[in-house]
Amino acid sequence: MTAEGIWLLFVFAFGACVGSFLNVVIYRVPRDKSIVSPPSSCPSCGMPIAFYDNVPVISWLLLRGRCRGCRAPISLRYPVVELLTAVLFAGFYLWFFVWEYRDTNLAGSGPLERFFFSGGWLFYVNVMVLASAFLAASAIDLELWVIPLSLCWVVTATGLLTSAAAPWVLKTGDLGGAGGLFPRVSPVWGGVSVGAAAGLLVSLAGVRKGWIRPSYSLAEGEKIEVETVKEVLKEPEYDDRREILKEILFLLPVAAGAGLAFVLLRIPAVGERWSVFSQLPLVSGVMGSLTGYFAGCGVVWATRIFGTLVFGREAMGLGDVHLMGAAGAVIGPAGVILAFFIAPFFGLAWALYQWLCRKTRQIPYGPFLSLAVLLVILFHDWIVGYLNHLYGLK
Repeated sequence: MTAEGIWLLFVFAFGACVGSFLNVVIYRVPRDKSIVSPPSSCPSCGMPIAFYDNVPVISWLLLRGRCRGCRAPISLRYPVVELLTAVLFAGFYLWFFVWEYRDTNLAGSGPLERFFFSGGWLFYVNVMVLASAFLAASAIDLELWVIPLSLCWVVTATGLLTSAAAPWVLKTGDLGGAGGLFPRVSPVWGGVSVGAAAGLLVSLAGVRKGWIRPSYSLAEGEKIEVETVKEVLKEPEYDDRREILKEILFLLPVAAGAGLAFVLLRIPAVGERWSVFSQLPLVSGVMGSLTGYFAGCGVVWATRIFGTLVFGREAMGLGDVHLMGAAGAVIGPAGVILAFFIAPFFGLAWALYQWLCRKTRQIPYGPFLSLAVLLVILFHDWIVGYLNHLYGLK
């Protein structure tokens, strides 16, 4: 076997191990349990799972889907998540570095050279953190109709850090044009996003001080718990229009900060100095990711507010807002907005399937958004080429 074949096999196996960890995340995070301790055990009998019974996919097959101790059935979700994650890890590597269906514009005569020595690994890590977190978030959303915000924060932080580090890691002269590997925006949009970030800090301080009340907050001493795997979260009754007004109040400082930044950048002296400062590699990377974050949050939050005010019931969830904000931090503002408008087609396909099969099971919107984001990442070059052809651009 060649070195490239051995590496691909390692990537597949490593992805399966990540999938095993994601199973822990999927079960424990929405139940407010530590993902570190205690060690994995059977939910039925409490027997600790030995290392030889915790080999991804293989152990489930050898045990025939049952606990070694009490013979209770082990959910099919465990090997499915492990196998799917392994396929994602290997598939994305092949797509980017072997088949080159997405042009990374990285130097190197082979996939390993492009991956290791030209900095392709940074882009790959960025995408795989997003794909893994979104897989876990989708599994949780399908089961419990909730998206843990901690998963979104991990993706957002990864997007910001990798975008900031890209100028020093990637061996390419054009980060923004290198297959759009990391988001880059104009100085004006970058400045507006910095102003929005300042306004967000004001809003968060207002919530902390009690000046701004969070929407859909629970009464003191009240708590929503998930007791069983099959249980769906049951929330108290709210006046949705009143709750959404709290969110509008929360967003006012964000909008004000963005607007003030835009006005200041219109002043020639300020705009010129900011333009020079924004070209610094670190600043440029952070601004691109930050703008994508606010674009992703903004397009979903605007839909949520408008839909709730019009229909009088909560439209989309705050988890979807954070999910698309995280996606924007990785793929940039244009990509995340495009993904938002692609997602409804997955919803329509599901509705058509329901109609043809005469089923009525509803599923949350998070998985559709996640699929759309992954599609934009995979088919980035084809989408950009089509849009350029459609609008007569180069």
